Amino acid sequence: MSPAPPASSATLRGFVERVVYHTEDTGYCILKVLPEGHREPLSLIGKAPRVVAGEQFEATGKWEHTNEYGQQFKADTLKLTRPNSSEGIERYLGSGLIEGIGPAYAKRMVEKFGERIFEIIENESVKLEDVEGIGRKRRQEIRESWLKQKGVHNIMLFLHKHGISSSRALRIHKTYGDEALTVLTRDPYRLAQDIHGIGFRTADQIAQQMGMSVDAPERIRAGILHTLETGAQNGHTCLPRSLLHQKAVEVLRCVDELIDDQIEHLVREELIEPHDIQDMRMFYLPYLRAAEKSIAKRLKDLASAPASYPEIEPQEAIAWAAKETGKELAESQQRAVISALQNRCLIITGGPGVGKTTILRTILSILEKHQVKMILAAPTGRAAKRLNESTGLEAKTMHRLLEYQGSGSWGRHRGRPLTGDLFVLDECSMVDTPLMAQFVSALPEGAHLLLVGDADQLPSVGPGMVLNDLISSEAVPCVKLTEIFRQAATSRIITSAHAINRGQMPDLKPSRDADFFFLEAGSAGEISDTLIDLVQRRLPARYTFDPARDIQVLTPMNRNELGTQALNVRLQDALNPPNELKYEVERFGSTFRVGDKVIQTQNNYDKDVFNGDLGHIVSIDTDPLKLSVRFEGERLVEYEPGELDELQLAYAMTIHKSQGSEFPCVVIPVSTQHYVLLERSLIYTAITRAKKLVVLVGDPKALSLAISKQESRKRWTGLRSLLEAP
Repeated sequence: MSPAPPASSATLRGFVERVVYHTEDTGYCILKVLPEGHREPLSLIGKAPRVVAGEQFEATGKWEHTNEYGQQFKADTLKLTRPNSSEGIERYLGSGLIEGIGPAYAKRMVEKFGERIFEIIENESVKLEDVEGIGRKRRQEIRESWLKQKGVHNIMLFLHKHGISSSRALRIHKTYGDEALTVLTRDPYRLAQDIHGIGFRTADQIAQQMGMSVDAPERIRAGILHTLETGAQNGHTCLPRSLLHQKAVEVLRCVDELIDDQIEHLVREELIEPHDIQDMRMFYLPYLRAAEKSIAKRLKDLASAPASYPEIEPQEAIAWAAKETGKELAESQQRAVISALQNRCLIITGGPGVGKTTILRTILSILEKHQVKMILAAPTGRAAKRLNESTGLEAKTMHRLLEYQGSGSWGRHRGRPLTGDLFVLDECSMVDTPLMAQFVSALPEGAHLLLVGDADQLPSVGPGMVLNDLISSEAVPCVKLTEIFRQAATSRIITSAHAINRGQMPDLKPSRDADFFFLEAGSAGEISDTLIDLVQRRLPARYTFDPARDIQVLTPMNRNELGTQALNVRLQDALNPPNELKYEVERFGSTFRVGDKVIQTQNNYDKDVFNGDLGHIVSIDTDPLKLSVRFEGERLVEYEPGELDELQLAYAMTIHKSQGSEFPCVVIPVSTQHYVLLERSLIYTAITRAKKLVVLVGDPKALSLAISKQESRKRWTGLRSLLEAP
């Protein structure tokens, strides 16, 4: 029988038998521990940045009794150290902490080396190859993982000490390596610039915990730069002085004069650039101003030069292409083809059903016959795949074409340009200012450029509105297609999209054979319930859609009852519920199961996956923990636990994330709950993602509100001004 626990404050020592619960966000944990002098394990509650089964612990605190859990120890302080007993070491190594080691390997390693195993891993790892099943590759994996975990643990302890969530420790270590603690202590504001998921407020919290005053010049400067970076994240390439000032005050909560002084300091240091645009003083991050200047100069130069294709008689070529493609062109389409053959740089823009694809096929057929070397690209993998399917020619993502090498480094640039005669860039509305600047800088001398896109869709997620600025400046020849052709005119998806684009309500009257429906639902809860029932039951039954692969829920935002986060939880439970045979893993607030539909949320060039790529989880391995996703195109990509913040469930995704994609069926919640984000381009973009069926669910008043607003066009940029300048 175990000794009776004391009633007052006590100190316990022993080892951690099992981690019942632990959250890296707060460090809160519930542990099963075996204290010295006790025969049975007991419950301990405390806080620690990381806990691993098998670790030694020392805790001070008090005993408490609960009706639900009985007697447990509540620790005020909890220290954890590496285990020193064979049993503890085996548990520790077999916990999944170290890549390449599961319970079976842990047992063999401890049997072979006993309590010296940590020293062996770190300093004499070649000896691990004496253990059955461990070869050179696994031995190296074990040692590298061990050293990484040491570094990560030190970062976790630092963050925990300063009251910061330790959930990003792995990414901090991956970004800075052995320099991580130096960066944290010397310049915590770098975290906000360098690491996905860490914002200015977290970095500021670390800095203030370390004693930095609220009016320190370096803090004010970091806040001003953060304001401009946030502006870029919201689509602006620059901000007027008054808006920069206002937003910086909101972030920093300091007096105005401090901000004015530090703006001038940043200008002197050339960390921000002032420019006058239409009598307004605008402030830029230098790379964005340089990008706008590069685009303006290169495209003005291209537009001023005539085409240099082989001699082509346009009408004969169009007649030949009609026989070749089986597509007769209308007069407006013929004019577009002739413009493409006569101009070195041309924009073709228009909404769905106006024949952009037919025109493009005709142009490419004619030029291919004349041995013109053509290079096709699009901003995302899904858009490139669609371009390939519609033209029959190879199409690459812009990043792959430009040989992106990570960390802002490109293999193709002004000094090492691309090779080709005609460069076709599709889905141009999605291309932001920095990417377009890189693209045009890599074009060879004598290149021709054809830009294709729908200017009425949402502008790019990144800074700028390049396609709109190009069109509105009239500096580049542009063909605007407006005529809807006969076959497309029978689709209510097409006619509704064009009505919305004109600022008109589409026809919402139900029609049994239509491809566009509006289902009225009142509250957010009713909309959510209707949406789940549609995806899970009604649409698959009526149209034989696969609910996970063919139906895509698109919503304006991430938060609230009708945001991606809440809808994904409900859709996951409806379409891929948990069961005893299905292993799942929880990280960064999401639960992932085999079979789940997921989306990559940032570019990862090491794994060759990009922001917006969709896939399905095909396996979750537990020894060691790894999750495998099969993306479209059949690429299999593995993720470690600390990398899972790059993935999100994708049964529902934001409309912004859907740009450049097409889905057989799209379901869209429309609610006044989304009032802040509701606007015309958003609804138009969502509807035009569907190939076969659109279902809107919600309040007609919310749809009317959206159609009457055009907020996404309000971006601060200087590109149009540069294009219009003589």
